[in-house]
Amino acid sequence: MRGLGKIPSPRPSFPGRIFKNSGGNVPRFRGPELPILALTLGHVFSNAVRTLPAMAADVLSRDLGLTPEALAALTGAFPAAFALAMVPVGVGLDRWGVRRTALVLLAIGGFGCALAALAGGPAGMLVAQCVLGIGCAGALMCPMTYAARAMDGHRFALWSGIIQAFGNCGMLLSASPLALLVEAEGWRAGFWASGGLALLAFAAVAATVRQPPPVRQGHRSLWQDTREILAIAASPRLRALMVIAFASFAVVLGVRGLWGGPWLMEAKGLTRVQAGNVLLLVAVALVAGPALAGVVQRWVGRPVALLVGSHLGVAGLVFLMVGGGPGGWLAAALGLPVLPAAFDATVMVAFGLVISFQILVFAQVRAAVPPDQTGRALSANNIAFFGGAAVLQAVSGFAAGWGGIGAALSTFAVALVVCSLGFLWLRRRAGG
Repeated sequence: MRGLGKIPSPRPSFPGRIFKNSGGNVPRFRGPELPILALTLGHVFSNAVRTLPAMAADVLSRDLGLTPEALAALTGAFPAAFALAMVPVGVGLDRWGVRRTALVLLAIGGFGCALAALAGGPAGMLVAQCVLGIGCAGALMCPMTYAARAMDGHRFALWSGIIQAFGNCGMLLSASPLALLVEAEGWRAGFWASGGLALLAFAAVAATVRQPPPVRQGHRSLWQDTREILAIAASPRLRALMVIAFASFAVVLGVRGLWGGPWLMEAKGLTRVQAGNVLLLVAVALVAGPALAGVVQRWVGRPVALLVGSHLGVAGLVFLMVGGGPGGWLAAALGLPVLPAAFDATVMVAFGLVISFQILVFAQVRAAVPPDQTGRALSANNIAFFGGAAVLQAVSGFAAGWGGIGAALSTFAVALVVCSLGFLWLRRRAGG
């Protein structure tokens, strides 16, 4: 794989400009930073709404009549729809630009929140999760693509971490604040609040983003663009990255987005608000983690070793957490029936920090393709991210029905080990 510094970057099509106020004396600089932050509000919304079930799984199951397997399958519709929508999103970003694509998707996401809040049964929630998955499909890709086109490789590496960190603030909202809201007003209020966040993001994008669509070379059909995204995903230059991405985001969505809350409440006996406080700490780690990962990568300079080491380390942390549960191997080795919730809180915070090294995947993907394929390549990467989340979340639901929440969590740890080793094997085959 080529080094990050080897890829030429396109000149921004929207360079910073000097504006003057009405008095004409005080200059004001406007570059790509503000539009990127506005676009990242969509990522905040996406993170909030897709991790909502972790704080409301019990009442969702009760009100909609869901088993653990059914809950995992139903919420798994979100990443499944997200992954399927990545192909048209990638096409939209490269054909019609970031602004139009983002506005359409945010409107769809807001509509999905209304459908979820009004759902009267499993079928209604299934439709809502599918619509939400489509609406959130560009939440990360829009700011990433905008930044990739506006900045050189060094600044993009920095801003990819900022985008991830700022976007992960949505998980702060879906922790203790959501737990309090669910306790006071019910889970439907959580979806209405998320819809308000989508509306805020829509207004910010409409007010700040002015990037024109990229210049297209000749006429290409939608089917040609779609085939190219799939071909990029399967190409030798990205194949190894697709494999590690398959389990990378799945574990975040599985631990923070679905099973973390039920584990703390059922296995450790915490109340909803107490579990929300723990998940708030995890969200803080996920916000701070990308910046830490960027600093470590610049210091160490070995992205492949950091990617594999972090993912194997996260697998070990998940196994430790499960081992500390009721009847777990670690608790038994220490002569205890179960380890205290403080142990789980510590492990989960470490989990949030270490898994944040997944941001290195984005810089690796950007470095592997020419600038005009950036949107499609990043979309291909997100197909792996969310396709893996959909598959593994469904598998975890079957595991939960068989062996409880501990078995569900272990599903993601096993997947991390397999995909990390597969990543190394494919890189060696490709000579990377």
